[in-house]
Amino acid sequence: MRTLFHVPLCPFSRKVRLTLAEKKLDVNLEPELVWKKREEFLEVNPAGKVPVLIDLNQKILCDSNSICEYLDEAYPEPSLIGRDIFQRAETRRLTAWFDDKFNQEVTRTIVYEKTLKRFFEQAGPDSNALRAGKAAIEFHLDYISWLIDRRNWLAGDDLSLADLTAAAHLSCVDFLGSVPWDKFPDAKEWYSRLKCRPSFRSLLTDKMPGITFASHYADLDF
Repeated sequence: MRTLFHVPLCPFSRKVRLTLAEKKLDVNLEPELVWKKREEFLEVNPAGKVPVLIDLNQKILCDSNSICEYLDEAYPEPSLIGRDIFQRAETRRLTAWFDDKFNQEVTRTIVYEKTLKRFFEQAGPDSNALRAGKAAIEFHLDYISWLIDRRNWLAGDDLSLADLTAAAHLSCVDFLGSVPWDKFPDAKEWYSRLKCRPSFRSLLTDKMPGITFASHYADLDF
């Protein structure tokens, strides 16, 4: 059985979980409290970060993009990177957009401040950071709406890693009830399509000790 070391509200872990589920690959999920810097985990990944996947061949893979690219090559159906050169480039561009820009402007300023900061820094959330994150998310939802107005999925006609990456980040923010869906119906419709997919089910049952999730989080008709 494959093993994935993860943190439930880590968007990079969620991206890998969605990729595995879309490819119908079984995996044993192992929550890892990375802030404790467990020696056994550091032996697996000296960087001390999740996700880390141990595949059936016992190969250890770190970094969400490296893992997802590996999975798409090792298990090519369905293709999540793209079958032609343009779609692959566009998928990678948007994947980087959400992992870098969205993560820096939204995920870290909302999810980290509200949840993980207490474990890493033993400190409460910074209200200025939270305000900045709530302002920035509207720009990103508007961009998603713009893309979906022109395409079936974010990177083109087919579901791709770009959709899974964006949804992984947004699902973490939505867990905390910090996504203004009503202002962006096109983005909401796109997210609803993803949320209804079987690959999303395990994410909707996630829990974090001491953290209350939004009442609509697991509701498919939100």
